[in-house]
Amino acid sequence: MHERDRHRIIVSVVQARSVATVQELARLTEASEATTRRDIAALALRKKVKRVRGGAEALETAPFGEISSLPFETARTIKEREKSAIAKEAARLCGEGEAIIINGGTTTFQMVHHFAGIRLQVLTNSFSIANHLIEHSECTVMLPAGAIYRDQGLILSPFESDGIAHFRARRMFMGAQGISPYGIAETDPLIIQSEQRLMRQADELVLLVDSSKFHHPSSMIIAPLERAHIVITDDGVSDKDAAMVEAAGVRLLVANLSEEGGVQDVA
Repeated sequence: MHERDRHRIIVSVVQARSVATVQELARLTEASEATTRRDIAALALRKKVKRVRGGAEALETAPFGEISSLPFETARTIKEREKSAIAKEAARLCGEGEAIIINGGTTTFQMVHHFAGIRLQVLTNSFSIANHLIEHSECTVMLPAGAIYRDQGLILSPFESDGIAHFRARRMFMGAQGISPYGIAETDPLIIQSEQRLMRQADELVLLVDSSKFHHPSSMIIAPLERAHIVITDDGVSDKDAAMVEAAGVRLLVANLSEEGGVQDVA
């Protein structure tokens, strides 16, 4: 990854989360910890972040009305190949005429590229997903009510009367900031509220997470891992993490990046 791209990701992460560790930033930028420390030092000299022991801190807190999540355009550049392969396998689970929910995210967004020849009823809280489906598919698209968060391209509301309760789906497709024995994690309470309401409207929950998400700690848990029916990840997943998913009674699908369209059903 080019230095300019690494710097953009580091600044976005720190602004979204207030503070980030060297280890976390190194994973996101796919760089060594030594390179990440140099990047932080360079950004601190330019007054983009504050250098602290073990990581970086935002110079200012996020203003009211923003959520602690990476901007869509920044997040979509991270693990693009893995996200594409995972989304392709997720799209294969959708059948003609089905009603589905697609939560906003850069991995779930990749699913829309595989819906050109199929008609679905889709509820999504993502402007990017809705726009693509309207322009490039024959799917029926529905959106909930709420405030628009421009950077993330999300429609979110803290209120129950946002229209979500009037839609029923066979499956919900959702990304996550982290997966651990404690459960499915996110970074912002408002996102968690929205996702929990969406989850109640689907018979099955399908998680789309690249293998790095098994190493993203978070204290904000959406639901226990057992709530998911299927987890789709890439072939970088460790045996330990695969065993954790299986121990929770969740079906694990592993997209093989070395073979176009290859997938391994571990369960």
